[in-house]
Amino acid sequence: MHSKKIVIDVSNVSMTYRLYQEKVDSIKEYFVKLVKQELQFKEHNALNNISFQVAQGEIMGVVGLNGAGKSTLLKIVAGILKPSSGSINVNGNMAPLIELGAGFDEHLTGRENIYLNGSLLGHSNKFMRAMEPDIIGFAELGHFIDVPIKNYSSGMKARLGFSIATCTKPNVLIVDEVLSVGDFKFQQKCQARMKELLEGGTTVLFVSHSLGEIEKICDRTIWIDKGQLKMIGETAHVLNKFKDQE
Repeated sequence: MHSKKIVIDVSNVSMTYRLYQEKVDSIKEYFVKLVKQELQFKEHNALNNISFQVAQGEIMGVVGLNGAGKSTLLKIVAGILKPSSGSINVNGNMAPLIELGAGFDEHLTGRENIYLNGSLLGHSNKFMRAMEPDIIGFAELGHFIDVPIKNYSSGMKARLGFSIATCTKPNVLIVDEVLSVGDFKFQQKCQARMKELLEGGTTVLFVSHSLGEIEKICDRTIWIDKGQLKMIGETAHVLNKFKDQE
């Protein structure tokens, strides 16, 4: 592994949230209390001093119980959240398959959102124009592509989000339970496209509640427990230890 280029480098990353302990009845009251420093809060450490590296072409799984900090970690690596401390370096273009469609504008059509989402991912309008037929075809939205997104089901939004995020061949793929989108037939399409990306040498960070999925595709796995990095290593070994404590 060490001879390969490091693509994801997470160093001493911590994430602390402030949980306010009292109710305020209005935004005005909230700001008054904030200015007077009268708000009572306790700090919640979602992640505590996490460090790991992922090499080029490696598929790294992430496991942990609900609330362990897995999704927070993925959002930090994807650049959606800024950590309280520590640093993250990602080499190459990235497709975050997290909260698919979160960047959509509900009032715009599916077609307009292709360009909006594309620009958020750093692609030019010219590039997205060339990709548009493939994106629409893969998402199977037909004439709905010219309907405002607010009229879409969550499955339709997820299909369009997945299609946009994977229309390029990204160097890095950040995946959070994404393969549960849509119906069984569409899930198979998603899996086939993922397989295609993996065979092309894409580096992957993959969270799933399905240990079978992790076992099938991941080279190494990280186990996060209550915000701490409990274990990192060869997938079968980590999953055996993880299953023991369940």
